[in-house]
Amino acid sequence: MSEPIIAQKFPYVQDMQPGSFYFCTCGKSKGQPFCDGSHKGSGFAPLKTDLTVAKKVAWCGCKHSKNGAFCDGSHTKLG
Repeated sequence: MSEPIIAQKFPYVQDMQPGSFYFCTCGKSKGQPFCDGSHKGSGFAPLKTDLTVAKKVAWCGCKHSKNGAFCDGSHTKLG
């Protein structure tokens, strides 16, 4: 699998507390936007993301963001 699966074509917007989170990069996780281990054998790995303060986060849903785990609007350019 060379390209991630598009989980959805809009961000996962969530109020988050400080902590470490493992963002799904493959798009296969049933617990989007976070990793559940579904990437095993795909060549993808979760992206550890640390939040130091409580805030609203727009996690990337399309898995094509150039801004790591965070939405950058790339979903608007997908077919």
